[in-house]
Amino acid sequence: MKQPILVTGAHRSGTTWVGRMLAANPQTAYISEPLNVLHRRGVYRADVQHWYQYITAENEGAYLPAFHELLNYRYHLFAEIGSIRSQKDFLRMGRDLSIFMKGKLQNQRALLKDPFAVFSAPWFAKTLNCQIVITVRHPAGFASSLKRLNWPFDFRDLLNQPMLMRDHLEQDRAEMESIPADDIIGQSSLLWRMIYRAVHSTRDLLPEIKIVRHEDLSLDPVAGYKSLYESLGLTFDEKVRDTILNSSSSENPTELSKKKVHSVKLDSRANMDNWKKRLTAEEILRIRKMTESVSHLFYSDAEW
Repeated sequence: MKQPILVTGAHRSGTTWVGRMLAANPQTAYISEPLNVLHRRGVYRADVQHWYQYITAENEGAYLPAFHELLNYRYHLFAEIGSIRSQKDFLRMGRDLSIFMKGKLQNQRALLKDPFAVFSAPWFAKTLNCQIVITVRHPAGFASSLKRLNWPFDFRDLLNQPMLMRDHLEQDRAEMESIPADDIIGQSSLLWRMIYRAVHSTRDLLPEIKIVRHEDLSLDPVAGYKSLYESLGLTFDEKVRDTILNSSSSENPTELSKKKVHSVKLDSRANMDNWKKRLTAEEILRIRKMTESVSHLFYSDAEW
């Protein structure tokens, strides 16, 4: 089995874009979000109870066998058939089955795109021998995206994971327990800070991981992805270059439709500054204050 790749980072931080662009080369097989609590049973047969599920050697027994099957392109057809509820589900089954069959026949590298694996990145590196790519997006850009989509976050998904709290988040318990359910700006700022504090610790533990800023890729997609391809041992050719240019062209929309939140066709430069128009000055100041203990590790004062 060839070495897998994991693309992770906070949701709405560019993981889909990065994953799709890395899958522009036929050396890789793109597999989306096995740790999504709503994942497809054909792709990954294990139960996932929480968003941002934390996996370590202590609890890997519930997840490791299913990941071995996934990385060996074993598709669970009958489990998937039993979960089909719509035509969309049926079409998705065909797509996923095709990805698994092609991955197996062509001996492709599995490319897992999963923001919800970010706290578990060390486990993926050590236990599954994954090369790790972690995306970072400016905290105001992250908060702005969640505000626009009206996507709150329920911190009980983190609070109800004792090992995650013990290893990374105990210091944040009081804030998580007290933040209002409708305070999306506060929720996103706190979540960003916790995730990227853990990412910074992971970088110290695993210096070989690749951390890429969404803004850097947006400013110069071809150069940024070429460097990332080389670091992962992937071939960067004209087809890949054209795919990247097509995804980031100035002719694309400056903002995604709310009906196509996972599209990867966007004017990447224009999208970078949308948060400056969407957020109020008070919201930007609040985000900065809530994240500054970590955000300075990734962004300079001038980038606010």
